[in-house]
Amino acid sequence: MVPDDDGAFAPTTEDAPSSSGFLDDGKNTIGSQLASRLREAIISGELQAGSKINLDKARKTFNVSLSPLREGLARLISDGLVEFEDNRGYRVSSISLANLEEITTLREEFEVFALRESMRLGDVEWEGNVMRALHRLNRTERDAARPETLERWEELHREFHLTLISGCGKPILLHFCRLLLNLNDRYRRVFLTRTSGDRNVSQEHSEIAQGAVARDLDYSCDKLRQHIHRTGTNLRNHLATKGVL
Repeated sequence: MVPDDDGAFAPTTEDAPSSSGFLDDGKNTIGSQLASRLREAIISGELQAGSKINLDKARKTFNVSLSPLREGLARLISDGLVEFEDNRGYRVSSISLANLEEITTLREEFEVFALRESMRLGDVEWEGNVMRALHRLNRTERDAARPETLERWEELHREFHLTLISGCGKPILLHFCRLLLNLNDRYRRVFLTRTSGDRNVSQEHSEIAQGAVARDLDYSCDKLRQHIHRTGTNLRNHLATKGVL
């Protein structure tokens, strides 16, 4: 699936099979599966910020009816990844320095609070999950010259951050943290298209995780806050050089 010249969807030979490949299994509707596919395309940058989403072309690309397509897009609107305007239709949400700043600030507050609660409430299984997620992440190569390594690293990076806060016992808080992480990932993936990182991120992750399982609340929370803030600062500086306002 790729956007065509006007930013809409255009099928490739791989993306336009004779059947949609989507099946409502009772747990995941076709709309929710479409939302997942579109979410990944937006977060990865495959669908560019501000690009138009042409419903007719998207329907043909995925070989689905308009009803599940609209359902999927509605989910992404609530996630802040798609915008809808009367008489103009659907469009991938734009990016801006102000938007990135807000996302970074909210992540610092919500994620740090969720980590503190996870350290207070998490059990031994949570501790083991954190250390396993850390090990998988730190053993994964991240090479800007090999895009597939960036994709795998991003997947495990997301898993690590969500595992850290998974013991908080607050599903609403976790929902907002996931949403903010999705929004933040759009910016990080832009940053990582030409760099493998500019600091010892693996050490930062190790310090956060080790402090968490040791139940050192202030240390681990401070490390997580600094980690999120530094990432936001690096992304802001990078986007500013690209002329993003």
